[in-house]
Amino acid sequence: MKILTAAQTRQADAATIREQTITSEALMERAATAFTGWLMARQTPAEAGEILVFCGPGNNGGDGLAVARLLHQAAYHVQVYLLPADRYSPDFQANQRSLPATVPRTTLDAAALPTIAVDALVIDALFGTGLSRPLAGVAAAVVAHLNQARARVVAIDIPSGLFADAPQPADAPVMRARHTVGFELPKLAFLLPQNAAFVGQWPVVPIGLSSQFLAQAASKLYFVDAAFLAGRLPRRATFGHKGTYGHALLLAGSRGKIGAALLAAQACLRSGVGLLTVRTPACGYDVLQTAAPEAMALTDPSSDYLSELPDLKPYSAVGIGPGIGQAESTKQVLTQLLREAQVPLVLDADALNLLGADPGLLALLPADSVLTPHPREFERLTSPARDDYHRLELLRAFCHAHGCYVVLKGAYSCLGTPTGELYFNSTGNPGMATGGSGDVLTGVLTALRAQQLPPLDAALLAMYAHGRAGDLAARNTGQAGLVAGDITQFLGPAFEELTTSKTF
Repeated sequence: MKILTAAQTRQADAATIREQTITSEALMERAATAFTGWLMARQTPAEAGEILVFCGPGNNGGDGLAVARLLHQAAYHVQVYLLPADRYSPDFQANQRSLPATVPRTTLDAAALPTIAVDALVIDALFGTGLSRPLAGVAAAVVAHLNQARARVVAIDIPSGLFADAPQPADAPVMRARHTVGFELPKLAFLLPQNAAFVGQWPVVPIGLSSQFLAQAASKLYFVDAAFLAGRLPRRATFGHKGTYGHALLLAGSRGKIGAALLAAQACLRSGVGLLTVRTPACGYDVLQTAAPEAMALTDPSSDYLSELPDLKPYSAVGIGPGIGQAESTKQVLTQLLREAQVPLVLDADALNLLGADPGLLALLPADSVLTPHPREFERLTSPARDDYHRLELLRAFCHAHGCYVVLKGAYSCLGTPTGELYFNSTGNPGMATGGSGDVLTGVLTALRAQQLPPLDAALLAMYAHGRAGDLAARNTGQAGLVAGDITQFLGPAFEELTTSKTF
């Protein structure tokens, strides 16, 4: 699905009102109903206790007033607090008139803010996506007061003070929500680490925005789910054989890090490759032959690290990096690979560190290579980022300059492309923050590129399936008990979910 800017979201609202011949107040009622339905499914009136609804003067405040009315009608105990303002939006005023007189309401005063009980349930409807400057005055005081109280804040659409698609000043007051209930589509702000403390968990509920507008809206930002990937993973052919699905080469491992090579190999094998050869130092031979018998082991003359590049003619894709270290001879192997490879490349871990240490190597990077750095590795390839938004700018610039694809790993891994699109992944969990998880991703990507999938499809599918396998594994192990090897065991089911199911 697309990720729209705040301006485009307002345009989507206007298009919906126009096309569906409804009023803005009716669209607001839809949003309030969707939000209230989400909340009521999780908190009964008895469990919720008194719900404090804080409303600003704009349409986000109008949403809050509509929510307060709907909750009151459903027998929830609601109290409304209003931010003082010179002007209130028409929809705010309409919903204020509709609010039953039996619902208590108080105009906020910075000098006498209400006492907030610990763990009180607060609905944040102060400011929405239209905010363009940091909060000040009474609004800033209210947000600071609620944050200090550590209330259970549920934000409507976006936490107050948070910009939807740009960084706010570091010292700007922003509501710290435990949940943010977004409407129709996720917002860029939800996906970035620097905003996690404000956004919390962020379910998105549909409100029937214009499908025509959403389809036609120009965007280079996408949130990748299973529906987005439909049809990208071909079904296995009835008469296919091991030669049909490619021969991958993994250049991986060094003394003490043969486990990285093994994890990448197991993941590659579980991702549909027809044949796999693993080139490791001689010290890894027994490990690979024992723990990954389906792979062919091709040992390097060196016992401790990679020192020679094998003949590349048999292979349809090459992955390099997991556990290889940064010995000078290993750097020469990478240099030779970059110069000679005529097949797709996947680079990870120390291959990226070697690139970052010698910018001249970047000039040799073949077009359509796929790189899989974590943020620190990415900084070594580019430069330190001022913030997460700046990091996305660096990602776009790097992919464009080098004609490559970069999976920037994280909670919502982001795939950068040479043409400027950014794709955020929807799968995965904190249990995957464990050693070896990235090696698994390298194996998955190498397998898909060996099967001749285009770089964009391969990267999207690998990113999603890797996270989905982690989610499936966590059901068995729990997040704290998840290890990288568990992810490989669920790659098959993850890919099976993505296989085109249509028979005609």
